[in-house]
Amino acid sequence: MSDKMLAVCKVHADKGLEVRELPRPKPGPEDVLVYVEAASFCGTDLHIWRWDAWSQRRIKPPLTLGHEFCGTITAIGEKVRHAAVGDYVSAESHVTCGMCYQCRTGQAHMCPNTQILGVDRDGAFANYVVVPEKVIWQNDRAKLPPEIATLQEPFGNAVFATMNQDLSGQSVAVLGCGPIGLFTIGICKAVGAKAVFASDIHPFRLNLARAMGATQVFNPSEGGDAVARIVEANSGYGVDVVLEMSGAPAAITTAFRVVRNGGTVILFGIPERPVEIDVAENMIFKNLTVLAMNGRRIFDTWYKTRWLLEGGVIDLRPLITKTIGFEEVNDAMAMLARGDACKIVLLPNGGKPAPIGEKARKRAPDPNITGAPVHR
Repeated sequence: MSDKMLAVCKVHADKGLEVRELPRPKPGPEDVLVYVEAASFCGTDLHIWRWDAWSQRRIKPPLTLGHEFCGTITAIGEKVRHAAVGDYVSAESHVTCGMCYQCRTGQAHMCPNTQILGVDRDGAFANYVVVPEKVIWQNDRAKLPPEIATLQEPFGNAVFATMNQDLSGQSVAVLGCGPIGLFTIGICKAVGAKAVFASDIHPFRLNLARAMGATQVFNPSEGGDAVARIVEANSGYGVDVVLEMSGAPAAITTAFRVVRNGGTVILFGIPERPVEIDVAENMIFKNLTVLAMNGRRIFDTWYKTRWLLEGGVIDLRPLITKTIGFEEVNDAMAMLARGDACKIVLLPNGGKPAPIGEKARKRAPDPNITGAPVHR
């Protein structure tokens, strides 16, 4: 095994990314080394590529990007007890402290000391990545191929936002059909929503919304009152639940207008700047339930995600625009910036199997059996 590897890095405080040769990382006592089979791009990576105001405040180059991934464990630290060489895994990207109030009361997804892979510490757009054992998630290779297993992390965001309430028999509007919004449409249909109305300004995304099962799609940029059109499509009534997934100020305004009196608005998209809302007219007088949500529950949401994906309840394959190698990274980011892609998956090792023996592979515990033996 070479002691060098390739990685996608933010090297300079400027737009763009570079592929660099770096030393292969070594796991610490409580860490595992993962041979990365697939890693997918998200909006956070796009922010870093653009080097926008958020990135300039948060990111400290040099940094290896990537927080959505899957792969095979090839080495473990001496204190690792629940993972083994040969395990096929993904990881929760939020490495939490475990000791703050939030962590100790079941709210680790809100830990103020969180370090995020590919943001605060080196990530998975590389041949190898080191992560703490405590964030490892066991996958079933027979049910989740790498290009789907890598999507569990972002898919979990949509699971958290969507399955926080009973949508069975409800009319739903999903505003914003980026990856999280598109995941959301599929989940709404899977859990029995009566109708799912999708809105976005990109025809490419609206076509994907149809593929994910949207009842009807709307493009606000085509003229006319989007609220009136959605209400008309919903038999003249405001919808029961709105999931605002874009963060666009206009979409947030639409969310509060299109929901029925006594309905629910879930705010998940992140605005780039403060947004003004008519609290009296659009919230109080309508007796709304308003939820502002972020991330996913660690690891509660992952179990729901497993059921939806491993059970074949939802098929995410239509949302994978393409798979790429290292040489296509900047072109892929440009595609995402133009809105010409949904999920792009990097194959750092070209689809080749991990360099471990078959004996090690066979010794990996079955992730579906509670209390499976650990082999080291």
